Amino acid sequence: MSEKYKFLNPDAIYSTTSTIVDWIDLFTRKEYCEIVADSLRYCQRHKGLVIHAWCLMPSHLHLIVSRSGKPLLPEILRDFKSYTNEKLIGCMSHINESRKDWLLRHFSEAAKDIKRVAHYKIWQDGNHPIELSTNEMIEQRIHYTHFNPVEAGIVSEPEYYIWSSAIDYAGGKGLLTVEHLD
Repeated sequence: MSEKYKFLNPDAIYSTTSTIVDWIDLFTRKEYCEIVADSLRYCQRHKGLVIHAWCLMPSHLHLIVSRSGKPLLPEILRDFKSYTNEKLIGCMSHINESRKDWLLRHFSEAAKDIKRVAHYKIWQDGNHPIELSTNEMIEQRIHYTHFNPVEAGIVSEPEYYIWSSAIDYAGGKGLLTVEHLD
């Protein structure tokens, strides 16, 4: 089995990407984005997740993270994805979601052959972790993370995107507490 995308060093800083199954653009509604932001905030306060940079795109979540104490990063991200999976499915049932039936069918289909998933699977397996072992790698990944919404044509400047830490690196205050890597 490949060791290319694994958390091998528990004390390292990692760039991760968590993706919605089939790259569906799920995070097009504020309610869904708030679930992710609130869950990340919880992981920071109660699980030792240290966020250095982040960006929630319509179909995926980029994080540059490390941890303080226990549990390990794979465990934190596993719990985050499991919890947000439930919360997002519940939210779809309570808001005016025009795609609700299609989304639920799709997420149900994604879960049908997986014994550890009861009804719906929103997140793809894995987090695509890349250990950031040099300052050059850290700088490149922060730039990539923050410029993702610019490249996608969502905003003209990274700091204008609310679901990101780009504002924190531009001297402002974003939605989550960010530990800078300058």
